[in-house]
Amino acid sequence: MLTATDLANRTDRARDAATAAARSLGVDVHDARVVYDVFSVVVDLAPAPVIARVPTVLPGSSTPESQRRLQVAELDVTRWLAARGEPTVVPSPLVPAEPVRADGFAMTFWQKVDGVVEPALEMPERVRRTAHLHAVLRDYPGPVRYFTPFADGFMADALAFLAERPDLLPADDLDRARREWAVLEPLATSEDALLERFPHAAPQVVHGDAPYYNLIETADAVYYSDFEHVMRGPVEADLAHVGAEAVATYDAAAADLGLRPVDPALLAVVERLRDLQVVGCLAMVDQLPMLAEGVKPSIDAWRASEFAGGAV
Repeated sequence: MLTATDLANRTDRARDAATAAARSLGVDVHDARVVYDVFSVVVDLAPAPVIARVPTVLPGSSTPESQRRLQVAELDVTRWLAARGEPTVVPSPLVPAEPVRADGFAMTFWQKVDGVVEPALEMPERVRRTAHLHAVLRDYPGPVRYFTPFADGFMADALAFLAERPDLLPADDLDRARREWAVLEPLATSEDALLERFPHAAPQVVHGDAPYYNLIETADAVYYSDFEHVMRGPVEADLAHVGAEAVATYDAAAADLGLRPVDPALLAVVERLRDLQVVGCLAMVDQLPMLAEGVKPSIDAWRASEFAGGAV
């Protein structure tokens, strides 16, 4: 498990790699500073209006090729949204819109949003904006993978790791996770299997990681952001654990936009998949020790939930 010194050194390496990579692309950087550091190190490359995002905590199943696919999809989707007039955090126009590898890190560069204010939007408005995003993304023409978080063997790798780490996941929990994944894996890895079970699921491109949360507010606009896990899937994938009131708000907005309402049975299945994703994240605790405590409430809720969302 990484120590505090190890973590600080990794952060410094990521900042320095982003600085060097940006300078090599002609960006004027004199005062780089880290503004966020959890799964990624996010660096403000001042005085240039450029933000670097450097993923530093990755699942064991991740490869340079799979990471590049994710980053390319994010860059492409955000540019497409902005071209459609949707307020979106976009790739920096000062460098090519493609991932850059430096010092073992794969990074992307983004246009800095000035005038960011403390979040003020209430949940109903956040959910309405999620419905709007879904309506727009229905038309996205580019290639996007199905259920990105479960691609490339994420769960198989995580469960194999956790089988050797009962300190992270007790045997009873591991047994449930294995059994639950056996039931849900087909739905998370095959659109055909999903549609056979839920004929009206209508998979489409979705944000992939709580779009109602990943909004950046300024005095004049609200920007969609953080499409790292953009994927194809049912809209329920963006609504896991939002609660009944938020689902009702979404359904009302969806009706106005010509979208289908949330399917409660499909939502229950997706919520168990999201829970399993959290379980899988325990396999990254050695890279990010704070995860051990951070995911405890979610793990506790999963233990008390209906097995496989009732999909048995």
